[in-house]
Amino acid sequence: MSPDDIRAAFSSAMSSMCREEVPAYATLIDLVSKVDENLLARRSRLREQPPSDATLERVGEEPHVSILLGIASELNDTRRLFAVMGMYPVGYYDLSEAGVPIHSTSFRPVETTALLRKPFRVFTSLLRLDLISDLPLRSEASRILARRKIFTEETLALVAKAELHGGLTRNDAVRFVASVVATFRWQYSSGVPKEFERLRHDHHEVADVVSLKAPYINHLTASTLDIDTVQARIPLIGITPTPVIAGPPPRKCPIFLRQFSFKSVAGVSFEKANGHQGSHTARFGEIVQRGIALTAKGRKLYDRLLTDTRRVTVPAADGSNAKDYQAALADAFTQFPDDWKEIRERKLGYFFYSRLDNKPFSPYHDLEDLITMGRVRADPIIYEGFLPSSGAGAFHWNGHDNQNEQFGARPDQAGFERDLGQTVLNEFARYQAIESASIHACLSRPSLRRIA
Repeated sequence: MSPDDIRAAFSSAMSSMCREEVPAYATLIDLVSKVDENLLARRSRLREQPPSDATLERVGEEPHVSILLGIASELNDTRRLFAVMGMYPVGYYDLSEAGVPIHSTSFRPVETTALLRKPFRVFTSLLRLDLISDLPLRSEASRILARRKIFTEETLALVAKAELHGGLTRNDAVRFVASVVATFRWQYSSGVPKEFERLRHDHHEVADVVSLKAPYINHLTASTLDIDTVQARIPLIGITPTPVIAGPPPRKCPIFLRQFSFKSVAGVSFEKANGHQGSHTARFGEIVQRGIALTAKGRKLYDRLLTDTRRVTVPAADGSNAKDYQAALADAFTQFPDDWKEIRERKLGYFFYSRLDNKPFSPYHDLEDLITMGRVRADPIIYEGFLPSSGAGAFHWNGHDNQNEQFGARPDQAGFERDLGQTVLNEFARYQAIESASIHACLSRPSLRRIA
């Protein structure tokens, strides 16, 4: 069974599990679908250009989940497990800059055909106990995690079998998917109930990771074409969203990633020291709208404009200055072109080029001429990653904003890669490879000269 088919089966099983565990998730997906359908119908009436086929593939129930791991061996085993599904670590995210002691990567498919087959991704984070200055807390967390086994013997045996034979048979793949999904199921009680209350008081993130028997799916995500409308309507179904959409402002030509989170939808029960039952919320959700993947030059411009915005105003957690922040954001981003042609010419984003006919090209026409003539199509390459430190914002919105400890940015990509067991892939290099391959496919046709 191909890794793409195994990933598709796993993604489908995860979606079913999420609908079962969180009934509101199904209602949310219905809302998103209606918003997207209305947007497409409106564009059709106005004869506006619809989103690219690749973008349309990403809307609605696009499984994208997040997990939190505790120790290096868990991260290493997770890497091996996702490789069976054709998913590889792309990018390094340091959340210490936002005061959260974790660092992360995104496991996802990387080849164009695999992305079109199923663009499933898992934002995978590792707890950094080295950043916790409370030595007794660090010691106790290490002790608890050392005895935790998050994957069954069957799961690890199937991973080893896939590594040895270059894949799994269909029967083995069915067993593999079932065993992995069982690992990520939500757990309603703590694995260390008597210690949970103290761990939660000392540090929320440590408690979230250490106190359960396995790395539960700590957030669910749906993708939309119109995130502003979804944010405005989501309270109508009883869900409270973050007051500010993270990322760039609304644009005619979407860039990078826009997202908002909503509050916890499940809780963990534990036994308090006085014998009474307590509870702790540890799951949240997200809505995302994906735009074009930015080049290093485009990302540098994006980061500068976001910094300029935050010099004017920083969004308050309660949303009291949301309008002021959005106005400052929109004003700053007038410097980022909102036209696909200019974005291409200034090399701010990545594009996929495809031939629209098989007729020979004149040697006097360059690629941009052929696009203007309607003979070559340039589609934005969709950004597959996450916003830097965006997970931290979601954690804090989820009620984890009363930490007893603060620390500055302390990235450790080398340490993360050592625990992972391989280097993470460079996201810019991946997008550039896709763009370059598409240009080569166009240029390989007779009579088309290469454009410098």
